[in-house]
Amino acid sequence: MLRNIVVIDEEKCDGCGLCVKACAEGAIQIINGKAKLVSETYCDGLGACLGHCPRGAITIEQRQVAAFDEKAAHEHVNRLKAASEKPFSGCPGMKMMQRKPRGTAVGTGDSEIPSQLGQWPMQLKLLSPTAPYFAQADLMLVADCVPFAMGDFHPSLLKGHTIAVGCPKLDDRQYYVEKVSQILRLNDIRSLTVVRMEVPCCSGLTQIARTAVADSGKAMPFEEITISLNGQIIQRKTHPA
Repeated sequence: MLRNIVVIDEEKCDGCGLCVKACAEGAIQIINGKAKLVSETYCDGLGACLGHCPRGAITIEQRQVAAFDEKAAHEHVNRLKAASEKPFSGCPGMKMMQRKPRGTAVGTGDSEIPSQLGQWPMQLKLLSPTAPYFAQADLMLVADCVPFAMGDFHPSLLKGHTIAVGCPKLDDRQYYVEKVSQILRLNDIRSLTVVRMEVPCCSGLTQIARTAVADSGKAMPFEEITISLNGQIIQRKTHPA
C-alpha cells in the first residue's frame, strides 16, 4: 500500500540512539553503530522520531510498503522489553554501572585510599554517549597512563568527575573525536578537563578535545592538566571557548 514511512540517512546518522527511545513501536534499532528501520510493518509512519534526531538523519517519505501491523509491533516491543530485563550475560567489562565513589578502598591498613570512581566502564571506546552518568557531569578526558604515574590521582583529580580514558597515540583519534563530540552534544556537560602526560604524543588528547568541542557546536572552555613522568602536576592551562 502507498503510505508514509521513515527513511534513515546512514551517512548522517551517528548512532546516538535517541530515535530508538522515541519510537514506541520499536521499529528503529541501533545495528552496527547506525540506526536501522528493522521492519516496515512496525513503523506507523507518524514520525515521532524526527524531532529527536540531532543530525537530521530521519525523514518521512511516501511509497509502496507493507501496511503497519499494530499487533506485530506490540509483540515486537514486548520481546525487546523481555530481552532487556534478562540478566546481563556479556563481558562484565562492558556492563554499564553507576557506583558510589567512596564505596571501595584501595590499599591496606592505615594507607587505605577510597576509590573515587563513580561509573563503569571508563574506557572511551566502551562508553555510551547517552549513559546516565553524563547528565550534569564534570567530564574528565584522561590519558590512560596518568593513573599509573600519579599516585594520588583519585583524591587529587578524579573525585567528582565522570571520566573517559584513552590513548591518543595507540587508538583511533578520529573515533575519539566523534565519541567525545557526541557526549558533549547529547548531554548538559558542566565542565571539561583534559589530563595528559608530559610526553609529546599525549598532546593529541588536547587536540581531540579541542576538535570535539568545535564539532559539538558548544562554546565550552576546557582545562588542560599536564602530569610529569614522576606523577606531579607540572602545568594547568585553560583553553578558551
